[in-house]
Amino acid sequence: MPRARERLAQYPHLLSGGQRQRVMIAMTLALEPDVLIADEPTTALDVTVQAQVLALLQDLQRDLGTALILITHDMGVVAQMADRVVVMRQGRAVETGAVEALFERPTQDYTRELLAAVPRIGGGPGRMPTRPAITAAEIPVLEVDKLRVGFPVKGGLFGRTVDHFLAVDDLSLRIAAGETLSLVGESGCGKSTTAKALAGLVPYEGDIILGGRNIGGLDASGRKAVRRDVQMIFQDPYASLDPRCRAGDLVREPLDIHGIGTPSERRDETLRLFERVGLRADHMIRYPHEFSGGQRQRISIARALALKPKLIIADESVSALDVAVQAQILTLLRELQTEFGIAYLFISHDMAVVENISDRVAVMLGGRLVETGTRDEIFGNPQEAYTRQLIDAVPVPDPRHRQRPTEPKVFSAQ
Repeated sequence: MPRARERLAQYPHLLSGGQRQRVMIAMTLALEPDVLIADEPTTALDVTVQAQVLALLQDLQRDLGTALILITHDMGVVAQMADRVVVMRQGRAVETGAVEALFERPTQDYTRELLAAVPRIGGGPGRMPTRPAITAAEIPVLEVDKLRVGFPVKGGLFGRTVDHFLAVDDLSLRIAAGETLSLVGESGCGKSTTAKALAGLVPYEGDIILGGRNIGGLDASGRKAVRRDVQMIFQDPYASLDPRCRAGDLVREPLDIHGIGTPSERRDETLRLFERVGLRADHMIRYPHEFSGGQRQRISIARALALKPKLIIADESVSALDVAVQAQILTLLRELQTEFGIAYLFISHDMAVVENISDRVAVMLGGRLVETGTRDEIFGNPQEAYTRQLIDAVPVPDPRHRQRPTEPKVFSAQ
């Protein structure tokens, strides 16, 4: 946990998603249990912190003889950590076996489908071909210049501002129509704060130009039009859906707000969106608490697609999904990009997914961009040691290449 002593006095809402997960893991490990049930313990964590957590779990097993039940959809983590594997589908165990045998010789079609859907650096299903880099002559959908986002730090008896934390510092980037730019970095580096600033959800300094318009100088009607052009898929599906509304109402709400189509056309479009993201018509009348985490995230994706925006900011949009559904969602996003020319700002800690879907990659550390380049440049010849560490920390989905996760080095933005 960075700045651990300072974090002890902070409330959960002041921490990033990955930092909150680390707090939960620390609470569990403090009791030194005989059996530890780890339910998606690294899903919200970047690859370097994931490596720390996996190493910690292995130390617990070695030192205390703790039995570990690891529940995960990350087949790379399974390959690196498991001795035996149970594959479940719709409440039933469909295959059980030693990890090496299951990866090399799966006997069930569903297991083979899961393994085939796993994204791999340099390969995997649906990997995007390399595209040429955007040129200076192209008009970008989004242009960001010298973006800065800061937050006051409260303290003392009366909660006065005692410091100012700069979450994003001097960030500049461009995204062309139909392009996917991935923003990667450790948890707490400022990725999600950048996304919120671009969506107009937090105050900022600098220039954000969307479709040739600087959104900082727009009036209320102009800002409403911009919100139609840029949509966001949030990281936490549990917090981003109103628990008082039915799922169909949540997806239809953007169409209602912007007055698109007749009521009948909006219902038809909502149904189509549900079907496109793998949900059924009867799901439209259910409430968010009746869905799994993956289903809630699919509802969030459908809502973001409703207005056919020019730019979608996907903040860990597939992190809660198993690999088979993840592949479906990524395929859907690519189809929409091809059909409508949508640009994506794809924020993720899954470097294998990033390598498969991206045109360009921007690496963020301590609120600053430390390296930017095409996908092939970043993954084939990274220039920064921090970038190399992110790539090297990705678990390989092959138990024959198992290695102990190592403690990553600590870097700071210059």
